[in-house]
Amino acid sequence: MAGPLCLLFDCDGTLVDSEPLLADEMATALNAVGLPFQPTDYIGEFRGARFRRIVAALECRHGSVDPEALEPLEATMRANLNQRLATELTPIDGAPEALAALHAYPMGVVSNGPVNKIRTSLQATGLADLFGERLFSAYEANCWKPDPGLYRHAASQMDVAPAQCLAIEDSVVGVRAALEAGMIVVHLNRYPDVEETPEGAIMITSMFQLPTVVARLALEAAASRRRASR
Repeated sequence: MAGPLCLLFDCDGTLVDSEPLLADEMATALNAVGLPFQPTDYIGEFRGARFRRIVAALECRHGSVDPEALEPLEATMRANLNQRLATELTPIDGAPEALAALHAYPMGVVSNGPVNKIRTSLQATGLADLFGERLFSAYEANCWKPDPGLYRHAASQMDVAPAQCLAIEDSVVGVRAALEAGMIVVHLNRYPDVEETPEGAIMITSMFQLPTVVARLALEAAASRRRASR
């Protein structure tokens, strides 16, 4: 094991507590076109999924909507969401402290959301300077989690092999994407009573635990290198 050389963070639910706002705006938009949806549906069933995938699943259950209405619907939803993110968003508990402790590592953000949403979220919570332009959006890579291609794209842009990246994710969708990409994965499982951490991932229940996990991985990697050199 080489140990992590860079850290790749999911955004929503991992760094920033945007999911309640996102779920609320999704419910407003989807109900407007006749697709029954409650904010709790996002948290319970669709957490981490892209908007169009949620629409497709709901259409299978409730009937199709006018496809020409989807693009302006999503644009309006995201515009409303960005306004709320700028004024209402807070960081996930422990995220600022974990990032401060791990500042020596190169860091990037890997998200299914548009890059302007990622940037707005980080600026609103005071985390933007830690990442600079290392923001990797599925909309720019044209590849959405759970497809591992988004994480492979991020590793390539960071000039690091996937096996040398540590991905930190709160959703099972994201965890599986990073595992399939060949990365070390930490699952921030804030709902351990109802959500199971996929095999192969390291579970934590608070971002306050992350620096300890990273330090342990680095020590294990150093010990492995010493054994190999004997």
